[in-house]
Amino acid sequence: MSHEMRFCPSCATPLQWRSQQEDSGMKARLRCPACDWTHWGNPTPVLAAVVENDAEQVLLARNALWQEGMFGLITGFMEAGESPEAGICREVLEETGLRVKALRILGSWEFLRMNQVLIAYHVRVEGEVRLSPELVEYQWKSAQEARCWPSGTGYALAHWIRSKGLEPQFGAFRPNQSPEPDPAKWPPQYWAEDGRFMLPPAV
Repeated sequence: MSHEMRFCPSCATPLQWRSQQEDSGMKARLRCPACDWTHWGNPTPVLAAVVENDAEQVLLARNALWQEGMFGLITGFMEAGESPEAGICREVLEETGLRVKALRILGSWEFLRMNQVLIAYHVRVEGEVRLSPELVEYQWKSAQEARCWPSGTGYALAHWIRSKGLEPQFGAFRPNQSPEPDPAKWPPQYWAEDGRFMLPPAV
């Protein structure tokens, strides 16, 4: 992550990396040597939306901080006191001016580089696009035209494309990124075919 917590929020003492016994065994974390407060470093929940219009096109937008040619899904942080469903409707409205009229969950994926967990929805919208200052341009793409990227929100887009009866096509999101999807994440596998799961014996 780009920013690391340095001081205890309880007593302002500088934090130190210390090992301590936890449920899973000895674990090194940032801890306060004065009051024993622990920084758990839990992932931050981020909401993402595959925004679809009545023409069955997906909205892809470019963040003002991204280089030209990089487009992604609408995303934003979940706020305290709101459900993920309410949060994604708020984010879509704030960032695009579009109102969500129906939604369904697509899945969740980790984004380890930013210590985030992505919760992705497929939303149907109405209205006219009015981009927030965070976004500088957008494009509508059909399921045939859209290209997925091999990380978090790219897999959400791939699930939406597959729901249209098409096989997703992957490509690099940014220069020098591998265009190939992670085989542990795409294509989806049935539990019986996925080595990460052990099925109980038949009784």
